[in-house]
Amino acid sequence: MNELPNAERISAVPVRLDRVFDSCSDKDCITNLQVMLENGAELPPQYTSVKTRCVSIDDICMSVEPIPFNRGYYTVDITYTFGVELLCYARNCEAPAVLRGMASASKSVILYGSESSTKTFFSNGARVGDTDRCCDTVNLPTASCQCVDPIALETRISVLPPVIPPDGAPPVPRRAVVLTLGVFSVVELTRPVTMSAAAYPYQVPTKTCSGDTDSPCEVFSRLNFPTEEFVPTADGFAAQQSAEALRYEGFTGYQPPAQ
Repeated sequence: MNELPNAERISAVPVRLDRVFDSCSDKDCITNLQVMLENGAELPPQYTSVKTRCVSIDDICMSVEPIPFNRGYYTVDITYTFGVELLCYARNCEAPAVLRGMASASKSVILYGSESSTKTFFSNGARVGDTDRCCDTVNLPTASCQCVDPIALETRISVLPPVIPPDGAPPVPRRAVVLTLGVFSVVELTRPVTMSAAAYPYQVPTKTCSGDTDSPCEVFSRLNFPTEEFVPTADGFAAQQSAEALRYEGFTGYQPPAQ
C-alpha cells in the first residue's frame, strides 16, 4: 500500500463536481399495476394462474419543475417502466408458458435544489441553463434516481370490463395480469459547483505489477478447502462454529454432539 505524504504537503485545489442539495429515500408499494403483454395481446383464456418469473426496471423518465411561491423547491415527476416475464399455467404441475410484457407507474417528490441564474457553456458543446420565452434564465437542477430491481409481492389475474362491439354482438370478456411491486429508490437533486478540496502531490505507485502465469493446478492448490460447504446447519453462526472446529481441531470422522 502506498504511504500518504505528510500534512505539510497537502494543498487546496479547486475541483468541479455535482453537489447534492437535497435527497430522499423511499420504499414504494405499487398496487394494481396492469401488465401490457407484447404486441398488445390479451391473456389467453386457457391460462388459469400466473407467476412472476422476473421483473426489472427498464427505464425511468424524470422531469423537474419549480414550485411557484416556494423558491428553491422543485417537483420531480418520476415514471418507471418495468419489464416483466410471466409464467402462465394452464394446469397445475404442467410446464408453464413464458409471456413478456411491460408496466408503468408514476410518482412525485418535492426536494430543495437551490437557485441559479447563470448559464454555463463548454467547449464540447454542452451547456447548463437556458432562456425561456420571457427572456428569463432557467437553470434547473439535475435529478437522479437510484433503484434496485423491484420485488414482486403479488401476481394475479384480474377480470376487466368487457368490450362491447359496435355491431351489437355479445360483449367480449377481457382478462389482464395485475402486479403488486415493492420498489426501493433514492432521489437526488444536484448542481455543478466549484469547491476547494485537499490534494496530495502526484505519486507513482510503489506496488510491482504481477504477471505470473501459474498453472491451473498451482492456482487451485492455493485455495482454502471450503469446509463450511460440507457442514449442514440451521443458521450461519452454527455453520461458522462447525467450520472452525473442523479446520482447527483435526476432524477425522463423525463426532456425536456433546450431551
